[in-house]
Amino acid sequence: MNYRYSGHDAFPCRYTWLPKAVRGLEANEELFSDEDAAMVALGVGKNMVKSIRFWTDAAEISSEKKNGAGLSVSEFGNQLFGNRGHDPFLEDIQTLWLIHWKFSTNVDQPLFAWHYMLNFWHRPDFTRAETIITLSQEAKRLGKLLSDITLDHHFTTFLHTYVPTRGKKGEVQEDNLDCPLTELKLIEKIGERTHADSNRRESIYAFRVEEKPEISPELFAYCLDDYWSKWHANEKTLSFREVAIGEGSPGQVFKLPEQAVRDRLEHIESNSAGAFIYQESAALQQVIRNKVTSQRNLIGKIYQGKV
Repeated sequence: MNYRYSGHDAFPCRYTWLPKAVRGLEANEELFSDEDAAMVALGVGKNMVKSIRFWTDAAEISSEKKNGAGLSVSEFGNQLFGNRGHDPFLEDIQTLWLIHWKFSTNVDQPLFAWHYMLNFWHRPDFTRAETIITLSQEAKRLGKLLSDITLDHHFTTFLHTYVPTRGKKGEVQEDNLDCPLTELKLIEKIGERTHADSNRRESIYAFRVEEKPEISPELFAYCLDDYWSKWHANEKTLSFREVAIGEGSPGQVFKLPEQAVRDRLEHIESNSAGAFIYQESAALQQVIRNKVTSQRNLIGKIYQGKV
């Protein structure tokens, strides 16, 4: 895999960035080709222009034009943030989970910390120090010799995407208010401990592994379809374990307990308009792709009936 370790300039994605990028690209497909013009159009500094470009790509909001002349807004980006988009001001929790899904499941250029932490960190908790050591070892295994600064910035960006930074009195610092995925509470600070080498106190974090009823059945159905197309495009069936704990699966990316995945699969036929069927017996637990359905329709169902 061609992992991405940098490019975000240590800025987590902020609330206004993706909607702004969509509006900017709709007006000018070469928006990111001229940094000075982009700074004016987006109202940010040069480093933030680069970061917005990075997150726009990571969220699959934009795609390169075939002739190489600029970027176009993807169908996914238009559905969410376009003129008639479902959530142009990023107000729906479903949209935040969708963005988390996109950040975490890019197959061609996965974000290194996202991919490793969501799929291969199997302990319930972690600290900054031990995680950076582990990520460094994994990068070396992959043949990448990354500097301590690069790894620290990359992990910090991952962490601050989900955990707000708090000041001395517990208030959320202003520069992190614009990181929308902190609302998901996917990662929580659960305590502190003394670091064995430095003798300093360090925070302990943990993924929130719970049922997460805020992830709607329709959103789960879309992500199952997206996972299937990215990782198992030629398969007619998937085992329950692949959906629950497979690399890049809904169960792993959303940190759902296996029982929560099973409960959702038991209703997947009605929630996907018959696109998927779940079969369970003493010997076999599997999902069948019953028919091909458009991702556009599946996204539409997520927002159906919402004003």
